[in-house]
Amino acid sequence: MTSTSSSTPPPSPEGGGVATSDDGRPGTIDAVPVRHPGRWVAILVIAVVGAMVISSFVTNERWDFPFAFQVMNFNPVLEGLLKGTIIATVGSMLIGVSLGVVVGIMRLSSNPVLKFVGFLYTWFFRGVPRLVLVTLFGTGIGYLYPRFDIGPFPFSQQLAGFLGLSSDLTILTLNVNQISSTLIWGIIAMGLSEAAYMAEIARAGILSVDDGQREAAAALGMSPSLSMRRVVLPQAMRVIIPPTGNETIAMLKDTSLLAFLPLTTELFFQTQAIGNRTLKIMPTIVAACLWYLILTSILMVAQHYIERHYSRGYGATRTQAKTTLAKNRILGKGA
Repeated sequence: MTSTSSSTPPPSPEGGGVATSDDGRPGTIDAVPVRHPGRWVAILVIAVVGAMVISSFVTNERWDFPFAFQVMNFNPVLEGLLKGTIIATVGSMLIGVSLGVVVGIMRLSSNPVLKFVGFLYTWFFRGVPRLVLVTLFGTGIGYLYPRFDIGPFPFSQQLAGFLGLSSDLTILTLNVNQISSTLIWGIIAMGLSEAAYMAEIARAGILSVDDGQREAAAALGMSPSLSMRRVVLPQAMRVIIPPTGNETIAMLKDTSLLAFLPLTTELFFQTQAIGNRTLKIMPTIVAACLWYLILTSILMVAQHYIERHYSRGYGATRTQAKTTLAKNRILGKGA
């Protein structure tokens, strides 16, 4: 008596599925890729819109790109780029980062006075618009305090006058109107405003570090300040760097607010002045936009490498993945 073995025919390629061999074991999977017609429609729409935008740039002579490139190389514009944009960005971020870390640590302190002062600082400088702060410091400080008289203690001048002393107990006098500079006050205003945001970024980064790291540092005999510098902050940098890079790019663009003081040595102010003289407004604005795009692109590249430096040891990077794959192939663990 002979038995005939029946085998199920493999499904058609159109339907997909798993083919079964004669011995009952599954064969090769014949998978049909999922079609996405919506993607092709979106690509077509994006291509049409992009072609329309490029056509608008090329055919509309009012853009006047050759004149915009000339404006980018004018000496007043280059001076404003260096003195008003780059220097203001660097100075403001130095103040913002250094003071922001201190305020962030104050907000995490167990001392209620320090915690309240840190909260009060962030509440005020996050609540007042940056343009208002720049205007207040640039034009109001010299009006409110034309001269600083520094005494040994508060109300020392008033007390000396009340007691009829021959000296008003003034130790140091600072003439604000003689040393005041719009750029300096603008940097101070934007730096103090930035410190409020950096305080929250630093606080979030410090909270991201596990408490066991602090306990281990204390077990090694480190003081709280030393463990903060040597243990906590280096690990918190992985979380702090990305938003700090965003804040730096935002500060670079916010330096254009100095044009409203007005600060003559500023990129946007100079391009506006050239546009008003030549009556070519759009090409001069394009020149300013191109310079801002160039600087932000440089900062984005720098941010990428800094993030990669502080992210070492967290997750597998592309190089680590390639190295692991090569080791597995050598050891015969599979491709």
